[in-house]
Amino acid sequence: MLVDINVLQPADSPRLGGCSEEFVRSLASSGAALAPIVVHRGSMRVVDGAHRLRAAALRGERSVEVEYVDGPAEDVFVLSVSLNVATLSTADREAAARRLLRSRPQWSDRAIAASTGLAAKSVGVLRRAVGGRAANRVGRDGKVRPVNSAAGRRLAGQMIEAQPSASLRDIARAAGVSPGTVRDVRRRLSAGLDPVPERMRAAEQAEVEVPAARTEVRAPGATLPILRRDPSLRFNEHGRLVLRWLEAHAVSSGEWAAVVDGVPSHCRELVADMARGCAEVWAQMAEALEQESRRTA
Repeated sequence: MLVDINVLQPADSPRLGGCSEEFVRSLASSGAALAPIVVHRGSMRVVDGAHRLRAAALRGERSVEVEYVDGPAEDVFVLSVSLNVATLSTADREAAARRLLRSRPQWSDRAIAASTGLAAKSVGVLRRAVGGRAANRVGRDGKVRPVNSAAGRRLAGQMIEAQPSASLRDIARAAGVSPGTVRDVRRRLSAGLDPVPERMRAAEQAEVEVPAARTEVRAPGATLPILRRDPSLRFNEHGRLVLRWLEAHAVSSGEWAAVVDGVPSHCRELVADMARGCAEVWAQMAEALEQESRRTA
């Protein structure tokens, strides 16, 4: 279907750098027929084909061929990520995952990974950094499952004791757990056991102890002088090694800005991927240090 270019709304693009003007010019000058633009019917927003749309405009065309998709407006970004995932950089994918973690914290790590092209483990690391928690998660199969069903098990146990003749399905529906879970709770109660298994109680306790994501972080330039003055680091060999390692790897905002200016255009995505990888390793190190600090507190 041909649609006037002027009625189309700009894409809610997952690309941090927006459209590549070089690629747009390449498409425009190729003379090849452009594939249809994918457009959300309700909002007329471009879902896939922002480069093709710009190329058509550069050719002087007033209308383009479109294919409509329907659905809620809030799903447009998710669809845009899924359709473009093969051409997104790691930085683009991680930014998209962070956005989904904030807008859809109930989605499982695997569901977000499938949409963004990341590994589920990477999404888990991002979730801890973002602080996106929800009582339930929606898996790739669309089913809603509790992150920790301990509370549902306890409620089911109370209902079994109060209404021993109630059906498994009635109790499951009221407690927000599966009939199989209710059956297991009934079996555990009959055996004189806690309705919540040991591993679930441990996971529940660990979840309570996880601190909220920090909103303020000291700049490296402010932290290093404090560490250099610490006697426990200054006056032993291992401590001095730690200081030297930190000094070699710390980066200030002024330093990276100068590096960005010197990176050739064809290397930017590779350097961005490297920076993201280093940031993820630093985040894992920070988490390990905080866990050790809580353990010895």
